[in-house]
Amino acid sequence: MYSFTIYKIQCLPITLLIYIYISSSFRRKTHTYIYIWRYLKESFLCEEPEFTYGEKSPSGPAHWGEITPEWRICSTGKSQSPINILDGRVIISPELGRLRKEHKASVNATLINNGHAMMLQWVNGGGNLFINQTSYQLKQCHWHSPSEHTINGRRFDLEIHLVHQTPDGKTAVIGLMYEIGLPDPFLSKLEKDIEALAHTKGIKKDVGIIDPNLINLGKNPQYYRYIGSLTTPPCNENVIWTIIKKVNTVSIKQVQLLKEAIQDEAKKNARPIQPTNNRLIKLFKPKA
Repeated sequence: MYSFTIYKIQCLPITLLIYIYISSSFRRKTHTYIYIWRYLKESFLCEEPEFTYGEKSPSGPAHWGEITPEWRICSTGKSQSPINILDGRVIISPELGRLRKEHKASVNATLINNGHAMMLQWVNGGGNLFINQTSYQLKQCHWHSPSEHTINGRRFDLEIHLVHQTPDGKTAVIGLMYEIGLPDPFLSKLEKDIEALAHTKGIKKDVGIIDPNLINLGKNPQYYRYIGSLTTPPCNENVIWTIIKKVNTVSIKQVQLLKEAIQDEAKKNARPIQPTNNRLIKLFKPKA
């Protein structure tokens, strides 16, 4: 699961001071000024730390917590995601109640390829998810292939994450798995836009009104609930995860389209399974 970062903002004061210095020192040497400023702008001072999914890469999942201090919890956290969900160990919890969401049908969205995943962002929020009297606004969704979570040890072909947040930064994510079969109607609406951004990074594309209700979660689905983390750096914990038990279908073409858009040399964007560490995993099953 991807989250917005403030890393670039943290480097801004340093760069601003250097900018003021060089602009005064080289104000009569235009070419020198431009060269130095471009170097600073593109240097490590103002670029997010990079991570990859390569198992043997020094910036791969096993080393995310070493890349920058802000990501240390990727290595030290005890409630990390994704996890393997075992039906034999879940607790049936009717008190969870039906999945309560009110996603909006008419919402403008933008699509962005961040190099690690294709992300769809709803401009003014795509509706709300309600958990324990708290309202979480739908901010964005993105895809992982293969799936990050596994169920009874099975890894699926694709997983979508619907990321919801409160104004004070609390996060709740809905995860939905896909296996190869019929095309996914939601992805079908975005195929041309995904193709257009396949070889870009950081460029946003307005895709008009995209209805999040087209993501088929089911009318009253069974779902797992547990407390975990973001599945990408900075790996912040205390994320409420809702994993839909029902598995949807996606075509081979659609999965391949998403994979080709990834600029990671590993050509996959799924974090390895993390230790459950005796966390409680609940399952809601509607009454027959």
